Amino acid sequence: MNKQRLIFPIVLMFVVLMFVVLMFVPLPGAAPDQTLPKVYHLGLLGCGPPPSDTGDIVAGLIRGLGQRGYGLDRNVAFERRGAQFHLDRLPELVDELVASRVDVIVAIGYPAAAAAQQGTKTIPIVSAGTPDAIATGLVNSLSRPGGNLTGISDDAVALSAKRLELLKEVVPQLRHVAMLYNAADLGMTQRYQVSALAAQTLGLTVQPLPVREPEDFDEAFAAMTREPPDGLLMVTDALTALNHRRVFEFAAAHRLPAIYEFEALARDGGLMSYGPDMRELQDRVAGLIDRILKGTKPAELPFEQPTRFPFVINLKTAKALGLAIPQSILARANELIE
Repeated sequence: MNKQRLIFPIVLMFVVLMFVVLMFVPLPGAAPDQTLPKVYHLGLLGCGPPPSDTGDIVAGLIRGLGQRGYGLDRNVAFERRGAQFHLDRLPELVDELVASRVDVIVAIGYPAAAAAQQGTKTIPIVSAGTPDAIATGLVNSLSRPGGNLTGISDDAVALSAKRLELLKEVVPQLRHVAMLYNAADLGMTQRYQVSALAAQTLGLTVQPLPVREPEDFDEAFAAMTREPPDGLLMVTDALTALNHRRVFEFAAAHRLPAIYEFEALARDGGLMSYGPDMRELQDRVAGLIDRILKGTKPAELPFEQPTRFPFVINLKTAKALGLAIPQSILARANELIE
């Protein structure tokens, strides 16, 4: 009787043990376990509001990553930070991204790229939409950037001259041009300075309109009302882009011809634009991120430059301004918006 009492718990333990073992042994013909994909974390750092999927830059980035096998919330996730135009907050936001252990920081605009470069020497940084990386001091060489920063950089000198030439052809009486730019952004200030030099070579006088926050736009409009320019060039960053509707409304009310840097602004109501193809730019940013995630060091990735520069004219806006666009200019446009 005592032997039976002793044997029963032993048998029970054996049965339980076999059940546990069988739970972890795949049956013949059973499908192997599917391991979850590695999720890469990208830190999106901007100067304005936290970068949104609906914005041109992030939407293009998502599209470019998707073409390379990365799906948002599948194997890639975004950590979003925006300084809300308080650029002194950027170092703190960089610290947050570093603490979050992101795999790559995508810096949108010069101030974000500079803050990221100063805030980490180990996490790779891809600069998206940075004007002239050499002139702003981000790198000493586009072909050999060194360090942990690479990205896309445009040629502000050539682009500024071309924009003003186009504006002068559309407005032959152009003598006095206003330039609206974010003076709190070294990259945008440098682009304004280059544009001002280009204007001088064309025999134009320049009316500088520096802004640092949304409240400054009223003073810029008041200055143009006191001293009406013949045309306007808006240097585009997060601040001016966020307030572009106000610029459009002022230009419409004062019949002021204006040229913008990106095609989305012309499609949204601006008179015309000339600048890098944003689809190409963000696709190349995605390509740089892909190579970094696959093991290439940023120091081995030269800064790239855009190769396509669409010229877009909004004919509806031209008509509202009472402006007749010369046929020679229409023929050169990549896109005419009716």
